[in-house]
Amino acid sequence: MTTPRTEHLVLPGVFTAGEAAATVAGILAVQRRDGAIPWFRGHHLDPWDHVEAAMALDTAGEHEAAERAYLWLARHQLADGSWYAAYADGDPLDVTDRGRETNFVAYIAVGVWHHYLSTGDDTFLDRMWPVVYAAVEFVLRLQQAGGQIGWRRDDDGTPTGDALLTGSSSVHHALRCALAIADQREEPQPDWELAVGALRHAIGHHPERFLDKDRYSMDWYYPVLGGALTGAEAKARIEEGWDRFVVPGLGVRCVVPNPWVTGGESAELALALWAMGESDRALEVLQSIQHLRDPETGLYWTGYVFDDDAVWPRELTSWTAGSLLLAVAALGGHEATCAVFGGEHLPRGLDPDCCA
Repeated sequence: MTTPRTEHLVLPGVFTAGEAAATVAGILAVQRRDGAIPWFRGHHLDPWDHVEAAMALDTAGEHEAAERAYLWLARHQLADGSWYAAYADGDPLDVTDRGRETNFVAYIAVGVWHHYLSTGDDTFLDRMWPVVYAAVEFVLRLQQAGGQIGWRRDDDGTPTGDALLTGSSSVHHALRCALAIADQREEPQPDWELAVGALRHAIGHHPERFLDKDRYSMDWYYPVLGGALTGAEAKARIEEGWDRFVVPGLGVRCVVPNPWVTGGESAELALALWAMGESDRALEVLQSIQHLRDPETGLYWTGYVFDDDAVWPRELTSWTAGSLLLAVAALGGHEATCAVFGGEHLPRGLDPDCCA
């Protein structure tokens, strides 16, 4: 194990250098030798959270461990470009959910671009380009006429036309990263550009095209985190939901009106706030969830039921720690993380009626 780089992960009230190193070590302790990163040992791996944890490792300079995580995905990609939704303890032969979820599949593009920007490793990008390409093609086969992305294909091949705002917003981010990879390789993908434009239009202007999940905080901030809403539109959306979802001093509710705050949602909101230029509020949110930190492992409990003063569920998840590390890395100026989540240099895609 290398010594993590933590100078950009030191944040008042969130991480000392030692605490940041302990959190990185906590994720490394969960990772299997083959590169898989389950939620925690004995629980399942899903491809999205696996990538989130790998990206967190790159923020601390643990590039070899992060690369092993991406190569795990490369080895176990299905023939149609996808991955299953859940693998027991990261065992590729023990599939516990044989559905294939589009936002889970797309997210590899975010992780691969982040790893490339962290390392400058052209050989890695060459190795992963066919994997990213196949994953994006799988996802876009489920794009609907209105631009939104159907959220899942069942194991029997049946596609689900229903779209989730959170999932489609995550896909929007992933497609922009995939386009950045294509640009780096000088392999333009005009169909992807049109798909991103149509998806962005649906997210920004057609809420009726998505299942109603307004009670979930992710549906509130993910259009901002995924880069579909920026500027005044992003600020207006965050202000509209702030009092509904943010519990001062404790974090962000997962679902209203439940008295349950969660570390992952809180860290992701902080990352969205940073992307909007509101670093002070982002820092306050990150400071508010330090009651979820387990000092023995450096990991974070998934959530806290404040009406009952109870940690619930009793899970120290790699992805909760990963989301926190990514938010801190952005605030600390980690170049790759800032580039991937700031979005200034990510292609926007073409407006859907640009060529009409």
